[in-house]
Amino acid sequence: MSHYYEEDDLERFAEIGKYRPDLYDSFMNYYQGVMSAGSLTVREKALIALAVAHAVQCPYCIDAYTRGSLEAGSNLEEMTEAIHVAAAIRGGATLVHGIQFRNAAAKISM
Repeated sequence: MSHYYEEDDLERFAEIGKYRPDLYDSFMNYYQGVMSAGSLTVREKALIALAVAHAVQCPYCIDAYTRGSLEAGSNLEEMTEAIHVAAAIRGGATLVHGIQFRNAAAKISM
């Protein structure tokens, strides 16, 4: 392997089920149920997944949900906005944890 991310590995995902197909099948059934249309459309779920993929920094997921979002009818403007939402939440979560350092510093300073 020349580097961490190998684009072709996404196509090999099913190999994860080789030694425990029962667990793989359970996950895939759950995953397919979650990603099917329900209260949210497939398009909306793909956009959420694209945003989460960026927040967790999964290159395989970014590839998959870029394709999924486009196939479900999203456009680049919507997809970019979804990524900005993820960035804002991630940034806000980082900042709000600053209260923890302030609490710890206040205890140490007592």
